[in-house]
Amino acid sequence: MPDGLVLVIALLFMLVGALYASVGHAGASGYLALMAIMGVDALVMRPTALTLNVLVGTIAFVQFARAGHFRWRLFWPFAVASVPMAYVGGAAHVPAGALKVAIGVVLLLTACRMVWTNLRPRPETEAPLRAMPLPAALVCAA
Repeated sequence: MPDGLVLVIALLFMLVGALYASVGHAGASGYLALMAIMGVDALVMRPTALTLNVLVGTIAFVQFARAGHFRWRLFWPFAVASVPMAYVGGAAHVPAGALKVAIGVVLLLTACRMVWTNLRPRPETEAPLRAMPLPAALVCAA
């Protein structure tokens, strides 16, 4: 790969990382899209996207925590339930068709929820935030 192209890809990765991090994401889909457009081998794409995702996610987390927005009390139930379930989910073999349907349903429900939330009138004053009950946090995380 020519040096100029490597520089362009690096700059595009930085742009994608900055844009995604600005909204609380780490950018894996953006990195994968860029690499696919540039014709990068699939065997290189996955570890590269994962590495960049972890790097950008860590930087964003540190900034978030420094600003005082991280609470261990809120975090730990999600970590305890989601980490083992992520392993179980990664080990599960789901037919591609079923996975596409499941992703489609989740995206459709998410879009409906977003529309519904934005159509409702906003109250004049916001209710104070409450902590999620532990059983609900564990179920949601799993």
